[in-house]
Amino acid sequence: MQTLLVIDGNAIMHRAYHAIPHLSSSDGTPTNIVYGYLSMLHKVIGDFQPDYLVSCFDTPKPTFRNHLFKEYQIQRPKIENDFIVQIPLVKEALDKAAIFRIEKDGYEADDIIGTITKIFDNEKFRVVIVTGDKDIFQLINDNVFVASPQLGLANIKVFDKVEVERKLDIPPSRIVDYKALVGDPSDNYPGAKGIGPKTASRLIHQFGSVDDIYKNIDQIDSIKIREVLEKEKATVEISKKLATILTDVDIGIDIEKLKFNGFNHALGPFLEKYQITSLEKRIFGEKRSEQNKDKKKGSDQMGLF
Repeated sequence: MQTLLVIDGNAIMHRAYHAIPHLSSSDGTPTNIVYGYLSMLHKVIGDFQPDYLVSCFDTPKPTFRNHLFKEYQIQRPKIENDFIVQIPLVKEALDKAAIFRIEKDGYEADDIIGTITKIFDNEKFRVVIVTGDKDIFQLINDNVFVASPQLGLANIKVFDKVEVERKLDIPPSRIVDYKALVGDPSDNYPGAKGIGPKTASRLIHQFGSVDDIYKNIDQIDSIKIREVLEKEKATVEISKKLATILTDVDIGIDIEKLKFNGFNHALGPFLEKYQITSLEKRIFGEKRSEQNKDKKKGSDQMGLF
């Protein structure tokens, strides 16, 4: 099987921002996110040796979820300026490296990831999604895996269907139903007030989806739980829509553009400009780094493997 590696751009930028101490170039430009993002990218490329590679990003524009539920993510703190100024630098670095990136106004990176995953989800491909966001677990199946950084950026844990069920006590296919019932504080939507994780898990194991739970609501033993579900039905329905990652966004993607053939050497001068030379040496090797400094010509691409 060929491997598609999908990077959850915003999730990895946030992880890098909090995991890497402040770094800056001589002109004062902060670079810890750029360094952390590219370091993680270099690591997972070495680990999974992808044939195809893409980075997906959020945009600043409101999404359909914000229109559906105006309190969605409203509690999240404003992004700090040191973070904001590095977003275009990360994207510039990817462009220099000839690594495909994609975003679309009105949708989260999760929805772009879900759509790309569906395109590649067949017997010819193994899809590995790099993210610290557990919402992505709902996309996991026999051919789709999540590689989640642990303790900053140092270690990677790979989640498959078995590992997700061991961790959450529900299969990936029922994560949306679970979140519809219990809500999600990080995204600021409530689910059914009065239904906790254990109750939600028990209902899902007993009946299946949220739709099936409501179809069989008379079979629920607890009068209190039945009353809560009936009272909170509208909120549960909205929460399910908020939790569901879309897989049909119109992105008009050309699969061939996602092919990965190694970091393009145009990334070298970019890393030199911002004094990220240790990473340049890691990616291109000592010899290539010296050749870049001497402005000698080299091949356009380098195989990392």
